Amino acid sequence: MSTAIALHATVADALAAQLPTPTPLRATPSTSTTVPGDLAASAVVASFVGGVSADLALVLIDLDAVMAAAGTDSPLVSVTDVLRPAFESGADALGTGVLGDSRIENAAALFADTESVVFELTAAGVPAGWCAIRLRENGTVRSAPSIDARSTSNKLGRINNVEMALTVEIGRTRMSVRDVLGLEPGAVIELDRSAGAPADVLLNGRLIAHGEVVVVDQDYAVRITRILDIAEGVG
Repeated sequence: MSTAIALHATVADALAAQLPTPTPLRATPSTSTTVPGDLAASAVVASFVGGVSADLALVLIDLDAVMAAAGTDSPLVSVTDVLRPAFESGADALGTGVLGDSRIENAAALFADTESVVFELTAAGVPAGWCAIRLRENGTVRSAPSIDARSTSNKLGRINNVEMALTVEIGRTRMSVRDVLGLEPGAVIELDRSAGAPADVLLNGRLIAHGEVVVVDQDYAVRITRILDIAEGVG
């Protein structure tokens, strides 16, 4: 088994072990990436960004049984909340990084992607669902890093302590010079966002995440709610 596939299997095993099912699930590489369309359309997915980045998708055949096994019937607890510990366990196997928010969306394309490794989840030999793991470009794993790859890793290690400007933006507006010069204490500036809208998190001016403003010990802070893909941030 190659190093890359071994990593996929480790992630799948860690994820399956934390699923709240009546019978423990086993993850085995699937010989087919075909998942029933109605199930794939309501998959739970999450993205992980770190030294090894990945997209994770989970489809369970009997979600009602999972919710019942979780021991909660509160309308405030969603299926993404119940499955979150499983995604966190799988993400831990990838190393240091940030796991984005879990969400329900159509994951048919992710399961069909040739870069994805699909695992069948079974309970005592009975099919219970599937999970797909796709390493991103910056998370490619090689069994034997080349000299150039090791050199790049060493160079990146040298900048680990370099500080970068992290900015939280709650809105923007455009004003004429005349209006800016006319500002006085107590003036109200309207922003292009409504109250309660998510705040943008920018790293050196580039959008990398969405979050929400919170108060921690009387200080303002931002709670990250979604990590953006590189393409989304550039767009």
